[in-house]
Amino acid sequence: MFLYTENFDDQKKKAMEGLRKALEEDKVDHDIIPLLEKINALQNYFTTSSCSGRISVMEMPHFGDKVNSVWLGKWHREVTVEEVFEAVGKHRSGQLWFLVRSPILHVGARTLEDAVKLLNLAIGLGFKYSNIKSVSHKKLVVEIRSTERMDVPLGENGELWVDEAYIKKIVNLANAQVRRFKGKLKRLEAEIEELSEV
Repeated sequence: MFLYTENFDDQKKKAMEGLRKALEEDKVDHDIIPLLEKINALQNYFTTSSCSGRISVMEMPHFGDKVNSVWLGKWHREVTVEEVFEAVGKHRSGQLWFLVRSPILHVGARTLEDAVKLLNLAIGLGFKYSNIKSVSHKKLVVEIRSTERMDVPLGENGELWVDEAYIKKIVNLANAQVRRFKGKLKRLEAEIEELSEV
């Protein structure tokens, strides 16, 4: 059976309206916009959500409670040690975490063949955790994800468990991961047009 998305063009139109609004409200990571534009220019694809990857410092009441967590610092780029120290200095209660998350994009595809093409391209460029997230006649969604990730506990209830030298080391590691996944995004941006219809 040749699987395809019903009402694909209507779905794409709605997604583009949502993206336009998000751009107007400055809710889209700036460095990923050229990639989104290239994907959305393709006839058989459209983006539904995206993040260009980030480093963050987060305060959680307890591990896994994202709903009540507070961002003390969040950056979609490399960070300085000073920025991280400033964020850490805001910590008062709960658990303190230093986190790295790789880029993630959700892309609607017209047909299963289109979805597989995009998935193979992404995996080939190093987005090893990519998958087809939804497969049905109503929706075909490819999730593009990379492997870079850090979850480092730094302290609890205002007490730091680590010293400054340790924080400097993890910031250097985090920045190396950011350089790596930003490079993958640039390569995807350069090669995405290969999916254009011949």
